[in-house]
Amino acid sequence: MMTITRRTLLSGTAALLAAPAILRPARAATRITVASLLGRDKPETLVWTRIAELVEAELPGAFSFNVVPNAALGAEREVAEGLRLGSIQASLLTLSALSAWAPGTQLLDLPFLFRDRAHFARTVNGETGRMLTEELTVQGFRTPAFVNYGARNLLAKEALVTPETVKGRRIRVIQSPLHGALWQAFGAYPTAIPIPETYNALQNGVVDMMDLTISASAGFRLYEVVPVTTRTRHIWAGGVVAFSASFWDGLDAEQRDVFERAAVTGARHFDELVMKDEVAATQLVEDNGGSFIEPDDRAAWERIGRSVWPAFAETVGGMARIEAAAAA
Repeated sequence: MMTITRRTLLSGTAALLAAPAILRPARAATRITVASLLGRDKPETLVWTRIAELVEAELPGAFSFNVVPNAALGAEREVAEGLRLGSIQASLLTLSALSAWAPGTQLLDLPFLFRDRAHFARTVNGETGRMLTEELTVQGFRTPAFVNYGARNLLAKEALVTPETVKGRRIRVIQSPLHGALWQAFGAYPTAIPIPETYNALQNGVVDMMDLTISASAGFRLYEVVPVTTRTRHIWAGGVVAFSASFWDGLDAEQRDVFERAAVTGARHFDELVMKDEVAATQLVEDNGGSFIEPDDRAAWERIGRSVWPAFAETVGGMARIEAAAAA
């Protein structure tokens, strides 16, 4: 019979403490559900591969990214709600969709505000970007980096090269007061339709046209139903790398720093992917019978588009802020 003495008890306890890896199960990786509207080969999905790689390099085994493509978790508004509820941990989101919660983000959606990519980047990397990040934080989104999806262009079955050719037509828009007001100013009839439903809506004549970036329009194969793209470049589609507040706020300081740096690097990678994808998407559209045309009388397009600025000035911080962004 074995006698348990104080000496043998202390000796056994020391042995247990000396071998924690054997006696304690390894901590499981924290699972991150990421929503993407497009396929696995598109920038909206590929960006998360880069972010996941960067996180894994600094926090090996701590997090597991489950990227769900092709809008399987819902359209953009549903994904945004999922982030607010915490059922989805991360996604790219357009500022247009986020305007439902943070109206100030409509500043970056104002038509004919930005001249090019560099102009957009200067604005979001300055005071305007900091202001919008704070507004989104209050609404339950953690947005460490901005992205640029590219310029929105007009898609239709036929060439629409002047503002007059748009008048009286039905156009699919995102669910945003600004986008609706923009096309009403041109005399069109805006209809809000979730992006996964646009192909059928265009095919069945529910709407006649829509606007979207070249990369996304090719991703949704819209050239099959609206093959003519007029390069209006009326809005540079901004977005954010977004995380749910419940996930982000649950990270410790080191983890949050890693995710923030990964998001910023991932955003730069996304912009590069989009520019490359636009080239490939343009070729894909042309190979499938689609075409690209430049608008006539660009000054008229700009004049009508900018006519909506005053109506949204109070919402986005005043005309002075709009004019400062335009001049950046």
